[in-house]
Amino acid sequence: MVDAWLEDLGDDPLATLAAWLEEARARGLHEPEAAALATATPDGRPAARMVLVRGIQERELRFYTNHESRKADEIAENPRAALVFHWAPPLHRQARVEGSVTRLTDDESLVYFRTRARESRLGAWASPQSRPLADREELDRLLDEVERRFAATEDVPLPPFWGGYRLTPEAIELWQSRPGRLHDRARYERAGEGWLRTRLAP
Repeated sequence: MVDAWLEDLGDDPLATLAAWLEEARARGLHEPEAAALATATPDGRPAARMVLVRGIQERELRFYTNHESRKADEIAENPRAALVFHWAPPLHRQARVEGSVTRLTDDESLVYFRTRARESRLGAWASPQSRPLADREELDRLLDEVERRFAATEDVPLPPFWGGYRLTPEAIELWQSRPGRLHDRARYERAGEGWLRTRLAP
């Protein structure tokens, strides 16, 4: 028997994920690129936080952060992670991505960094991400220092401690809400150059 929903998803889950993300943008969902990023220490202590996924390539997803942050430390020690997208009504969809993580080159990170608003580029310089602050005024002072430092140029450079990561998927789950909590759920696992697709119970 043909499983119409699985057939509609297609053989390439990254292509479907990109199409779902584009539909979420078109429907006006708030920050559809937002996803929960889960990492863990080598001894298995997990942590999760929201990031913005800034690119779904043919074989990878990209996100950016401070290389001195907690998430970066955990990725350096245990280079595996998971991302979860949740698109609320009207789409009622989720997507889970699991795989290995590697750092982008500075040149690759710079391409994205130059697309950011100036205030966001300055903020990347100003924030000692994940480290303690005495108060909000300390962060404001750090920003003031950065603004003075780069006041004479529009081309705020890429901080040496900031950049991107690529998550190369090894498994992807796509989830569509259905009545009675009997949702449609498909898992794709990497098999050579292709994917092995399986329907899962919700």
